[in-house]
Amino acid sequence: MADEKDGPKSSTLDMGSVDEAMKAQQLIESEHLDCDAATSKRLVRRIDLMILPVSAVTARCSGFRGLTKIADYVHGYLGWELPAGRLMQRLPLAKYLGVTIILWGIVLACMAALRNYQGAIAVRFFLGLLEASIMPGFALVVSQWYTQLEQGKRIGIFVSFNGLAQVFGGLVAYGLAHGATIHHFSLSPWRVLFLFTGLWTIVAGIALLVLVPDTPLSAWWLSPVDRGRVVQRLRGNHQGIKNKTWKLYQVKEALTDPLTWAYTLLAILSDIPNGGITNFFNLLIKGFGFTAEESLLYGTPAGAVEFIALIVWAFASRKWGYRSLWAIPPMIVSLIGAILMVALPAHAKAGRLVGYYLSLAYVVGTIAALSMISSNVAGYTKKTTVAAIFSIGYALGNILGPQTFRADDAPSYTPAKITIIVCFALCIVDMLLIFWYYRYLNQLKAKKRADLGYESKEHTEWLDLTDRENLEFVYAY
Repeated sequence: MADEKDGPKSSTLDMGSVDEAMKAQQLIESEHLDCDAATSKRLVRRIDLMILPVSAVTARCSGFRGLTKIADYVHGYLGWELPAGRLMQRLPLAKYLGVTIILWGIVLACMAALRNYQGAIAVRFFLGLLEASIMPGFALVVSQWYTQLEQGKRIGIFVSFNGLAQVFGGLVAYGLAHGATIHHFSLSPWRVLFLFTGLWTIVAGIALLVLVPDTPLSAWWLSPVDRGRVVQRLRGNHQGIKNKTWKLYQVKEALTDPLTWAYTLLAILSDIPNGGITNFFNLLIKGFGFTAEESLLYGTPAGAVEFIALIVWAFASRKWGYRSLWAIPPMIVSLIGAILMVALPAHAKAGRLVGYYLSLAYVVGTIAALSMISSNVAGYTKKTTVAAIFSIGYALGNILGPQTFRADDAPSYTPAKITIIVCFALCIVDMLLIFWYYRYLNQLKAKKRADLGYESKEHTEWLDLTDRENLEFVYAY
């Protein structure tokens, strides 16, 4: 393969292997560009204005997908994750994501035309295939535009709108279902819902194509000097902004890095509950004694819990640091919620419903892990590989989760709920281990940098080095 690299071969700078941010280095040096606090704040406001709204709209589309009960999409998601990672590295990132989201919306709208189960399976497969790029893709986008300390908050805000979409989508679904009992629609309510969500998604994809550049160096809404300043303020990330060269040694490092598997284990453990609760929330709430129509309405506060938990985590971890530790309180809340669902008697409907709502705060752990992949995995090939493996873990959890809800256990599904409790408890242990290991690695690197013989190399931030290769790299956890 022409672009495959096994690793650095000599001290000579290979311009084909360095980050695209090196293109801005000449401008930075010739113009003596500096990015003081006031300029940095102005640029962040501008970036937030152009990047975050599009990201939020896309997250809302993902929330609609979850609401409309298309759980077996994860099989397509699982099969396409690794190819998607390679394509996102090789192709212009924003254009790839924009086209993917437009196609995603078209396929989603096609759900309204379904006539049989076989067609539904095919459409759901392609929905999953197209969605495989969304979560890791936007993590890459965030790492291109924001500093390490800013990334966690932005990813938290981006994903929190998935919760709002569940609230809004639940209300729309309830309105359509209730209206159908009073009025006769020319189209079935579920067909209207899929058309609406599909068109919304297409609009989101078009907005992304127009507003989000592939890198800061191609931002049409920034002056050439400000583009250089954006790159300058990212120097401390030691990650660059884009590298199209596939490097085999970085894949090997990703596969042998314990943190890759700690993240993947967290994704599996947290999404076994997600695969169960999300795909069977109607059955759970009906088991509490509500009708099918009421279950649509009573399910919407779960989205509000997700939104509030993510927003609180995003702002708290930005203000006080330690995003991994700030993820633990909502994970404990989820554990308490799962215990309430199991421990309370069947007649305590209100208490068990509250337990269900609280259990949805678990999402903070998954998003904290995604934000740390964005901030702490350097080397573009390694980052895309780790993000793909993490997303495969997410898909596996969603596949395994529904299997814990067996028909023989209806209507209480007690074994499934016990499985959820165990998974949430293990997630907390996993997150604590991630915190400890990052702390250990930072201390180890600091000790090596303090050695008398250590010399810092020039432009290491743009050489597409991995986080393990680069002793200047400091982990944000």
